[in-house]
Amino acid sequence: MKSLQRFALVHANVHNHFNLERHLVDRQTYKTRRSAALAERQSLMA
Repeated sequence: MKSLQRFALVHANVHNHFNLERHLVDRQTYKTRRSAALAERQSLMA
């Protein structure tokens, strides 16, 4: 489980860095999605 969490964390960071669709999403939607992703990550770490 720990290695899966590590993989998911690294994958998410790389995906967010190279995600080319950011310019297609308005700011509010982007913030909502990032907040949901952060909440999910925190629930996985708990």
